[in-house]
Amino acid sequence: MSNKKVVIITGASSGIGLALAKEYAREGLNVSLAARSIDKLEEMVEEFRKQGVNAIAVKTDVSREDDCKNLVDETLKAFGRIDILINNAGISMRAAFKDVELDVLKKLMDVNFWGTVYCTKYALPSLLENKGSVVGISSIAGFIGLPGRSGYSASKFAMHGFLETLRVENLKTGLHVLIAAPGFTASNVRKAALTADGKQQGETPRKEEKMMSAEEVARHVVKAVKKRKRTLILTFMEGKLTVFLKKMVPGLLDKLSYNHMAKEPDSPIK
Repeated sequence: MSNKKVVIITGASSGIGLALAKEYAREGLNVSLAARSIDKLEEMVEEFRKQGVNAIAVKTDVSREDDCKNLVDETLKAFGRIDILINNAGISMRAAFKDVELDVLKKLMDVNFWGTVYCTKYALPSLLENKGSVVGISSIAGFIGLPGRSGYSASKFAMHGFLETLRVENLKTGLHVLIAAPGFTASNVRKAALTADGKQQGETPRKEEKMMSAEEVARHVVKAVKKRKRTLILTFMEGKLTVFLKKMVPGLLDKLSYNHMAKEPDSPIK
């Protein structure tokens, strides 16, 4: 087995996950790609191998504990170690709580929260052995309650609580824990966001071309892992300023968040 570092990336078939996979491949790490879309992952593996990068694809639904265990087992079988786990797989939603079906909220918790817990649980022994990094790709919705995104915010708040506790429990083990909040990023996540009845909304309500690219987010995340940062909040207006206002003037932020989300086309918040 090689001593080359190994990264697992969930949700690696598109968006930030795909950009992270390409960035780590450029860095020369061994890459374990996880997603439900195995065909896309296998195409990427072929591309990486042509570049001289060792990579594997593992079909994974992170809401299934057995899938997450299998992902870790296959990674260890292929590479013998895990140095970085990036919990990136996630889904969003767009509906007022009064209208949303409870199954939608459960689905978000299963993917966004439990997916992070399952993958981290099984990867942890190797991560501890290698003093590695656990990364949660979160959102500004993990810092403030976003109207129309009750299940999304709840799942990201839960992810934060879990990862912060993991960090404190491992203050003396050398494990690094990073919570990364990209802000609004041009990706597939809004097209795949669930509506009140659980269907995908299809069209994004936001101007994707004005957002930070997934590639730029990936570069920031890779750099933050190297520096072993605690938190990465990207974008000023929608990221850093929002977190500051939450601490200083939470009532004002409530009004600003409401007004901002109410301006979206066909917003569930009026």
